[in-house]
Amino acid sequence: MNAPTNAPVWVGAWEPADGAARVRQLFADRFGAEPDGTWSAPGRVNLIGEHTDYNGGLCLPFDLPHRTYVAVRRTDGDAVRLVSAQESTGVREVALSEVAPGTVSGWPAYVVGVAWALREAGHQVGGFDIAVDSCVPYGAGLSSSAALECSAAVALDALFGLGLAGTSEQPDDAGRAVLAEACIRAENEIAGASTGGMDQSVSLRGRAGHALLLDTRDGSVRHVPFDLTAHDLALLVIDTKAEHALVDGQYAARRAACDEAAARLGVSTLREIDPDRLGDALATLAHGTGAVGEGSHDAEVLVKRVRHVVTEIARVEEFVALLDADRVEEVGGAMDASHASLRDDYEVSCRELDVAVDAARAAGALGARMTGGGFGGSAIALVRAGDVDAVAAAVARAFEDEGLHAPAFLVAVASDPAA
Repeated sequence: MNAPTNAPVWVGAWEPADGAARVRQLFADRFGAEPDGTWSAPGRVNLIGEHTDYNGGLCLPFDLPHRTYVAVRRTDGDAVRLVSAQESTGVREVALSEVAPGTVSGWPAYVVGVAWALREAGHQVGGFDIAVDSCVPYGAGLSSSAALECSAAVALDALFGLGLAGTSEQPDDAGRAVLAEACIRAENEIAGASTGGMDQSVSLRGRAGHALLLDTRDGSVRHVPFDLTAHDLALLVIDTKAEHALVDGQYAARRAACDEAAARLGVSTLREIDPDRLGDALATLAHGTGAVGEGSHDAEVLVKRVRHVVTEIARVEEFVALLDADRVEEVGGAMDASHASLRDDYEVSCRELDVAVDAARAAGALGARMTGGGFGGSAIALVRAGDVDAVAAAVARAFEDEGLHAPAFLVAVASDPAA
């Protein structure tokens, strides 16, 4: 087999001081003044537990070293002025008093939406100028949107004296949960993406060296030690360059199907379904004998969506049990099963994700799966540390053989939350 035309492209993270300097300079260039300070928040990788967060389920993400940086200055009045190094549209301006669902378009919605949500919750937040720069790959399914929201949240918390985030040395988890809720409202109601709360929760509540076991039924978290280097392993992230969007209706359709299935089964969320009784629940859906009558989704679709959610929650529990038992090399089976379920039952994979997963496994990965919302974005592969370059090269070669755009790669290490 021929070698790929281009060697694998690696996406590095900025050093925090460099990221802060970049965004501070951007602020000075665009606003002609110095900011009051700089803040940042990470993107994330989800190890397992996909599309469970809006179903009351479990998920297991961790924070990337790749972060979004903001430089912010508090101002008098009600106006928010925004610039981004990733956009060429110049300075955008929004009046906070005019922010409501459907009123703000594009990336500023993720920033002013946080201010709006905090105000809706009774916090005194006023006008500000903000500059944004980021090394979180955009459109890669690594939650660049939550990184933007959460960096804005910790900045506003500090500038307006809300007292929710705590300090870097002593983060206030309860307060950060409140900030996460504001970020979730911003994404759902102002940006118009009907996501769950996993991304914002881990960006604010994660911990370096750990994955975050998030129970979305009650919002509780447990920090699960996750140090692959101690096991001579690495987590390879494959950005397929198949850009995904969570506001195009596909994500919302999956969420609506889950809501309809829960209503038919007479449960508040799909988390309430006992895995041992899953067959009974699926039979109820298949025969249309649930608590409500005709809905907008075909019975076969509801069966597949529910089967994924219930089995995926069980896979999170299996994955965490293996980590707790220090049997890290054995989690690959759960990763493989998760991808199959997301591909076949939840139908959120795509050609690029499947090629990445199959090629990584064929090259020796211990397990691989898509990560994030799907319809594009990234895949992850658990590999032996010495095989990282070989697996990346094999995936790049498979993409070239399939006539696909060249992917990009990074090695994910559990890093610090927003600060």
